[in-house]
Amino acid sequence: MALNVHLVSAEAEVWSGEASLVVAKTVEGEIGIMAGHEPVLAILAKGEVRITEPDGTKIIASAQDGFLSMEGGDVTIVAGNAALIA
Repeated sequence: MALNVHLVSAEAEVWSGEASLVVAKTVEGEIGIMAGHEPVLAILAKGEVRITEPDGTKIIASAQDGFLSMEGGDVTIVAGNAALIA
């Protein structure tokens, strides 16, 4: 089962697709999200968001000033500033 992920900045959608794992830096520390994770809402800290697609492809983005939300298999990351690194 894959996660539906949307990473958006204040200006545009940065990345959207399916993922098996999402790791983000929050003010509480790093959080890893996989299918079946409990619903969560977290404040982003400046750092990387690492997304692993179901085929193993890695997506890395910088993000800051926003939040991460996970509910029912949907992960939404809204950041004031976000950009793909790799």
